[in-house]
Amino acid sequence: MTQIKSALATVRDTLIEGVALVAVSKTKPVELLQEAYEAGQRDFGENKVQEMALKAEAMPKDIRWHMIGHVQTNKIKYMASFVHLVHGVDREKVLKELDKQAKKANRTINCLLQVHIAQEETKFGWSVDELEAVLPNLSAYSNVKVCGLMGMASNTSDKEQVRNEFLGLQSLFNTHAEAQRWDTLSIGMSGDYSIAMACGATHVRIGSAIFGARNYTP
Repeated sequence: MTQIKSALATVRDTLIEGVALVAVSKTKPVELLQEAYEAGQRDFGENKVQEMALKAEAMPKDIRWHMIGHVQTNKIKYMASFVHLVHGVDREKVLKELDKQAKKANRTINCLLQVHIAQEETKFGWSVDELEAVLPNLSAYSNVKVCGLMGMASNTSDKEQVRNEFLGLQSLFNTHAEAQRWDTLSIGMSGDYSIAMACGATHVRIGSAIFGARNYTP
């Protein structure tokens, strides 16, 4: 068994039933993704549209591609025809462009609204007030389907803080889920996904625990 397959098996053994695993493959070569694919993985997460598009072209067509990074509106056209779920919708400008490009591609694009729950100002996302202000506008986007919420906890060793941030997002999700017909809460990464699952995660985004440390290019 290869290292990738072994790591995938280890992660899967820790998942709560019904939680979807998005293998975060950003910066990793196609060869490693192919190993994960051969081990049964079908959901892959990328944070750069053009890298995701190149990998989608090279890999099997039954893969579900997740855009998990900050979305640049001028890049949406490159993923509109194939992206499965856009996790990081953090402003209405992105919703408008997703809708526009989805219409051109003759499909509906599924997405999540990213809420800012962390202490770091560098992380993206709607505030609670901004989120609640945009909800009445969602029906205007006929080719976009908002399926739920996404959040990233603070980068901290304080597990109680992480738990509280996830619980706050879970509460916000539960407040609106029935009226909005939401079914997806994307929280949790390699270092905190066990906490996220206890806080209602339906999707966890795990990279380093499967593929090893991220490759940084100069």
